[in-house]
This record gives sequence, C-alpha cells and structure tokens, in this order.
Amino acid sequence: MKIIIVGAGEVRFHIAQKLALESKEVVIIDNRAEALKRFSELLDVQTIQGSGSSPYVLEQAGVQHADTFLAVTDKDETNLVACLFADALSPGIVKLARIRDEHYTTYHAELTRKILNLSMIINPETEVVKSITRSMNVPGAEDFSEFAGGRIKLIGIRVNENAAVTGTRLMELRANVGALRFIVAAVFRNDRLIIPSGKDRIKAGDLVYFVCEAEDTEKVLELFGSRMESLRDILIVGGGNIGLRLARHLEEKPFHVRLIEKNLERCEFLVEQLQRTIVLHGDGTDQTLLEEENIQGMDVVISLTGDEETNVLTSLLAKRLGAKRCITRLSKFAYIPIAGAIGLGHIVSPRLSAINTILQHVRRGKVISAVSLKEEAEVLEAIALESSGIVGKPLKNLHFPKGAIVLAILRGDQSMIPTGDTVVLPQDNVIILSTRKNIPRVERELMVKLEYF
Repeated sequence: MKIIIVGAGEVRFHIAQKLALESKEVVIIDNRAEALKRFSELLDVQTIQGSGSSPYVLEQAGVQHADTFLAVTDKDETNLVACLFADALSPGIVKLARIRDEHYTTYHAELTRKILNLSMIINPETEVVKSITRSMNVPGAEDFSEFAGGRIKLIGIRVNENAAVTGTRLMELRANVGALRFIVAAVFRNDRLIIPSGKDRIKAGDLVYFVCEAEDTEKVLELFGSRMESLRDILIVGGGNIGLRLARHLEEKPFHVRLIEKNLERCEFLVEQLQRTIVLHGDGTDQTLLEEENIQGMDVVISLTGDEETNVLTSLLAKRLGAKRCITRLSKFAYIPIAGAIGLGHIVSPRLSAINTILQHVRRGKVISAVSLKEEAEVLEAIALESSGIVGKPLKNLHFPKGAIVLAILRGDQSMIPTGDTVVLPQDNVIILSTRKNIPRVERELMVKLEYF
C-alpha cells in the first residue's frame, strides 16, 4: 500500500511512523529540507523536497500509483490545491485534507462530492470538541471512545485503592460480576502497556481500559470506583477557536457555562458570538479570579488555551481549589505520557484526534473507526466478510497473534461482549484491539479474510 503525505510536521511524523512500522510504502513531500531530514533519518520512508501543490512534484512522488493521498500541511489553501492536482492526476485515489477554516468546511458537500472528490475533511479542532463532549458523558474517565454509534463504550479509568476491583484477579472478577458483561482490554501500569490475562491483578493507580455495552456503563464504572454524575456548571479557560466552538455546542444544552479569556479584544469578539455563555476577561492561572468564580463549585474545568504550560497549571490549580473534574488540552506528544502521573485527568489533543481520524481512513477495506491507546495499541471496528477466516469459528479457536483480541461484536441491532465460545457471522461489525507491534502480524493473518485490512 502506497501513501503520499504532504507536509512534514509533528502530526505527519507520527502518522508516517505508524504506517512505516506496518510496512506501508510512505512518501513525504515538503519544501523544507530540515524537516525532511528528521523523517529520512528516523523512519523508513521516501522524502521529496518540493511543493505538495505542484503537479510536477506529485508525479515525481508517484501519485498515479498511490492508494491514499494526505494533504495535512498547516495551510488550508495548500491542502486544497494539492488535492485538486492529486484528483486530476489520479482520479481513483483516496484523498484526505486537513482544513481548519470554517469558511471552507461550510462547503463540506461541495468539497467531498462536487469539486475535489475528497474522501474526508479533517478538522482537528472539531475532533477535539467531539472528544470533549463525549468524555463529559462519562465523568471520571481519563479516556473515552464510542463504537457502533454509541452502543459500545471504550473507557479508560484510573483505579483508586478503594475501588471494588482493586487487588482482584481478572478471572475472579469475571466470576463475581454475574450477568454484567465487559472486557478489560488493556492496562497501563507505570506507562507500560499490559494486555491482561485472567491471572493478572488490577492494582491501585492502574489506567484500565474496558469495553462494555452502553446500558452497562454505569454499573461497570461503579466496579472501578467511579460513578455517573450530572453536570451543570462548566468553566472553559481559553477562548480560541476550540474554546469558542465548544461554548457554542454547550449552549445548546442545559449547562451554565463561563469562559475566561486573557485577550480583551478576543473577549469582545466572544461576547458577540455567544448567546448564554458568561465571558470573563482574565488569566486562568489567577487563583483569586478562580475563587471569585466559585471554582470549587465547578463540575468541569476545561483548559483550552494555545499554551500547554498554561493549561497544565490551570488544571492543577483548579483541582487543588476543589474543581470536581478537569479536561486539559495538550499538543506536545512528550507531555501526554506524564499527564496521568501528575493527576491531570482527561487529556484532549488536536494532534492525536487528527491522527486517529486519518488512520481510520488510511486502512484498507471496510474499517469503520480506529482509536489509538497511548501510541501503544489500536482499537478498530471492521466488517467481517463471508469469506473471512473468523466467520463460523468460536473465538477461542482463532489464531490471533498474542496482543490481539476481539472486544465486541455488533450484529444488526444486537451488540455483544463476546466469550471464547462466541461465533462471528458474515457482516458482523467486529471490534478488535491490537498492540502496535502486532498490527503487521494481524494484517498478514487476516488481509485476505477480513476486509478491514
């Protein structure tokens, strides 16, 4: 599979890294020799110096023979022109463009069907807002994703020492929960990924990812020492594009929303754009201001400024002053692994959101969704075809590599958390977890059987 990526920034590096590790043929195009040097030195990829919007450069990159074209530079216009020429030179190619300007995304239908035949428009800011609103549905979760239109939940939660599951072996846990169906998919302990077996114990401080059906979410959360709570008072710190979009979205719900913005001119703009949100001029790291705004009564504090350090300080201060929950925006990948260790709680990242969206569409076949777990594993939703080797066999008889597991199966209106005796049928949606290093092995095992690959 050949993939061309236009742009050599941080997001592009992580996408290229993932795809190169999966033995994909990756070509990187960028004007900057320095940026390309990092790719060529650290990754098994081809690099071409030049403009990704140049038809000559695209031909040089072999766009006519590529399967997927990713235009993900920081300039919307460059991405649009690059996709225009990619479509002209290779009409059947899958094209994804990163577009941030709302003036362009308003014309989504025209860009995807009429003008450029784009397969997907990626807006990292929109994806972050979606991630925040999803996570607000599960207070206490550090990570949260949905599959099958919300019928299956993947939740990452930090286990406290008072939780009912603390110190319990998984085989004992399964025996004691009765009819409650869920799977512990992965455990992060001291930032190390564990794909647990029945003999493994859950320890205090573990970040545990479990999968369950929507109707069982509250009961499973209680096992892990958390519970569903209604939200009312929300504080947003940072009135940039993400903060504005989130406030607009929350205004449609029965929340009391306040927004702190440091720039006075931006505050005046926000007041004009928002209807019910109370806009405050100030610094989110100002303890006096936070106390005046009743920070201890806030159900959620969401730190969304463009500065990582400010977001970290705001969230830590808010927690110390009594806020029930914090959501923190981080973009630097180096900060994300230590976020849990310092008690930041739920993290949102425009870059990771963009990567997850892109990977979902890069995969061969009928992949429906793809979610990364801390760069160590992926959870994927795919459609099993009639010719698939997993159809008609109990899951316990499948020859999946170690580190790959079927987490859930969707069959029409029915969703199920499987056991070893569960049998996959044609056209089932199958949700699979695979460690990063095992994705190539899973691909080799299933590429002619499961049209995800």
